[in-house]
Amino acid sequence: MNNYPIISVIIPTYGREETLCDSVKDVLNQDYPNFEVLVVDQTPQHKPEIQTYLEELVTAGKIQWFRLDWASLPGARNYGVRRSQGEIILFIDDDVELTPEFLATHAKNYVQNPEVGAVAGRVFDRMKLADAAEGKTQGDSTYKAIEYLPPQAMDPGIAWYYIDLVHTVKPQQVLTARGCNMSFRREIFSKYGLRFDERFRGSAVREESDFCLRLRQTGYKIWYDPDAALVHLGEETGGCHDISMRSLKYQLTFYHNHFLLGLKNLSVTQALRLFARLFDCHVLGRPPCHKSGSPIKILTRGCFYTLGFIKALGTVIQSIWNDGQIYSRLDQQV
Repeated sequence: MNNYPIISVIIPTYGREETLCDSVKDVLNQDYPNFEVLVVDQTPQHKPEIQTYLEELVTAGKIQWFRLDWASLPGARNYGVRRSQGEIILFIDDDVELTPEFLATHAKNYVQNPEVGAVAGRVFDRMKLADAAEGKTQGDSTYKAIEYLPPQAMDPGIAWYYIDLVHTVKPQQVLTARGCNMSFRREIFSKYGLRFDERFRGSAVREESDFCLRLRQTGYKIWYDPDAALVHLGEETGGCHDISMRSLKYQLTFYHNHFLLGLKNLSVTQALRLFARLFDCHVLGRPPCHKSGSPIKILTRGCFYTLGFIKALGTVIQSIWNDGQIYSRLDQQV
């Protein structure tokens, strides 16, 4: 590659120790010559050895390390973007494993195609890798490679149940990226003024999908490159959120975020289709979710579904006078 655009690697982190250090090491070991690393750290207190290691990297000029006293994944992304210098903004999680060519693979897509505004990388989830190695199946489907995603994967109403950035092996245009492995042209932020919506709560599920749907309105393509791959370890807690996936708070924010995505970005018909699939899969537990069909569990999930919709509706109504970018406003006041 003759042209090496500067890449800003932004790593939001919360409550991670050794996995954070391992992720940073993999970034620093890239064979790409032109990048910076920004660690946006929302961890209240690290282990002494982790604290020392990060301080040494800062002293050596290898990373920029920002300590925050609040926890918000979209807030941390926005914070990092405002402090970055790169022509390409690349986000990874704090529990990933990278190959040395990872950055170069992201970069080549922007150099080769000016229509690409974002790159979605392939994500090998640790648990799915383990299932595939053991030959396990999920419902009636076997883990196997997919060349091209079906047409439904570009339909915002139902795409979320057809987008598979784990097993898909051919480059192609996609609707969204996964937050642990995605990059953007700087002008998406600077020229078009897009920001991550800080109203997406908890683990901030769907915040990247919301961002990508708005990005597509600029006319840029989101390009999936299976060679821009990483392994996502998928630790249950930490990362940028302070709640367990099994907690009641997580369940409520999960539904709130899905409803907020639909209410903000979709037509009435698309939103109704999304909400119907959400109910069918996550409440009734039908494929591809494969959840328990116990009447008590269905009733419980149904309660969270209903409460999540009410809270999301309240969020949308409140946006008339408050856009919810509370962490960005706090930063601007400093």
